[in-house]
Amino acid sequence: MSAAAEMGRRRILQRKQRRFALIAAALVMLGLAVGLALYGLSGSIVFFRTPTEIAGGIAAPGARLRVGGLVKEGSVERSGDQIAFTITDTANDVKVSYRGIVPDLFREGQGVVAEGVLGADHSLTADSVLAKHDERYMPREAVEALKRQGVWRGDASK
Repeated sequence: MSAAAEMGRRRILQRKQRRFALIAAALVMLGLAVGLALYGLSGSIVFFRTPTEIAGGIAAPGARLRVGGLVKEGSVERSGDQIAFTITDTANDVKVSYRGIVPDLFREGQGVVAEGVLGADHSLTADSVLAKHDERYMPREAVEALKRQGVWRGDASK
């Protein structure tokens, strides 16, 4: 093989090696960016749970989550801007404490979703409370959970 042919072959190998190194570096950078994005978003993910799922131990104490169901009759206790109530799916209950003003439509027997941190005693310290806005509305997840348990009454009014 001639010296010129050998040098040409080396240049081609060097270009291929450089191209491979560049592609590998780009993939590593992309992987790091995706990993950082997923890590950053992991703290803001909030799962919807029912009282029965919480009673079953599906959520660990300290977890941030949303609990949906009905405000249990006779469970609302107010003290200044502090309110305590119980969310039920008629099978299990979750006690909720909330500091702040609840929505105007909040009342016993109505659908509600509370978002907050689950305590060791399976109670929820909520930082937001959402109440249904008319007689037909309830979050899709709450409706599905109530239907699975056979206690959904929303279809009877139609």
